[in-house]
Amino acid sequence: MNRFLIETPHTDDNCLALIDELNARGYLTHFDWGCRAGIHTGWAIIEAEDESQARLAVPPLIRGMARVIRLNKFCQEELVELHKERKSA
Repeated sequence: MNRFLIETPHTDDNCLALIDELNARGYLTHFDWGCRAGIHTGWAIIEAEDESQARLAVPPLIRGMARVIRLNKFCQEELVELHKERKSA
């Protein structure tokens, strides 16, 4: 399984509808929200097979505006290789 960061920008006007939809889908507790700080965006990290499957966690209301980013981690060996590749480029 791959891990994805989902970012759901929305407006004050559709905020409650979005939260209601995510609650109905069972994803409400997966998200952290900036709404009470005036930043109408939610963020979640979920596991999915691919980006299109991860995007299905976002309600149609804002699916087209959501950013879905595949995440990765680096180990020490990969970091060394990345530096080698950069120097040889």
